[in-house]
Amino acid sequence: MRRLALTLIVMAVWPLMVAAGERGPVTGLTLPRYVSLKASEANVRRGPSQTHRIDWVFKRRDMPLRVTAEFGHWRRVEDRDGAGGWVHYTLLSGVRTVIVEDDMLDLFARPDPGTMVMARLEAGVIARLSECGPDWCALSADGHRGWARKAALWGVGVDEVVK
Repeated sequence: MRRLALTLIVMAVWPLMVAAGERGPVTGLTLPRYVSLKASEANVRRGPSQTHRIDWVFKRRDMPLRVTAEFGHWRRVEDRDGAGGWVHYTLLSGVRTVIVEDDMLDLFARPDPGTMVMARLEAGVIARLSECGPDWCALSADGHRGWARKAALWGVGVDEVVK
């Protein structure tokens, strides 16, 4: 009976938590927003409590995720494929990472395609994000640093500027 009541309360609140550009009711941070997976393993649940079923497990530390809703100590997240669920907030980090979408993505010395190529990143590589302008992002991956086109990355908003 108690679980059913909690489920009904959560279901009634969900529509209020997912409006784009709104502030999260728990943290006051913008929704949606990007975070990364702090743990090497995280249960992804159907609802925001440990009594909800585990649908799957994320197993990639530092994977970027998009937070779309908040409820207590739980965050509704989705990966680059749109698969998502509820994860406990202690498993998430504010450290920004991105996934390289284009294979053999050039990492330039400066945000200019005419500069020296510092490295090439394979599709699926997770890189740490340090800053982003309108079109370019500064990344570091496996000891290499440089600038990549934002359009080739998942984990940063199209109009987002990161300082």
